[in-house]
Amino acid sequence: MIPPIPAVPGLPLAAGFDHAAVAARRIRDLLPMYRDMLGGQFYLGGDNVRVGYRGLQLSFRGGGKVELLEPLPGSTFLESFFRRSPLGGLHHLTFTVAGEMAETIATLEGLGYRVHGASAADPDWHEVFLHPREAFGVLLQIARPGPDYGPARDYTLDDVLAGKAPNGSGTPSP
Repeated sequence: MIPPIPAVPGLPLAAGFDHAAVAARRIRDLLPMYRDMLGGQFYLGGDNVRVGYRGLQLSFRGGGKVELLEPLPGSTFLESFFRRSPLGGLHHLTFTVAGEMAETIATLEGLGYRVHGASAADPDWHEVFLHPREAFGVLLQIARPGPDYGPARDYTLDDVLAGKAPNGSGTPSP
């Protein structure tokens, strides 16, 4: 479990940086850099069949994390991203908040932002997004992790790539 983030007086959101997400057509193409060269250790991962992507997170010395994303076969989820960035690249930045997501949304809207994709479908990850047009060219994900969100317990990076991790599609990564 991620420890709660203490509120900072005077700031609208008590947000903490969680991770940067990098998308490519194949996660396997990203592993030589982020795992083998930079030393990332498998943290968690799995498929989001509803949205159409596979993701895994690597943790790094000092506490940072990078999420690696690829589209699931037949998915259109990352098509517009790859049209803008054919080789892949930075997809989004994620910040976590400790408060309830409804309060976070109200605060963001009160500050004049339009939130997109509000979701509480996953009990371990409630999220909203700020579009890159509103966030200086970067897709921002604002999320509240649930009590069971955290490192992998009973599966490996190889399980994720085989499509056999939580919510796995059963289809191996290319």
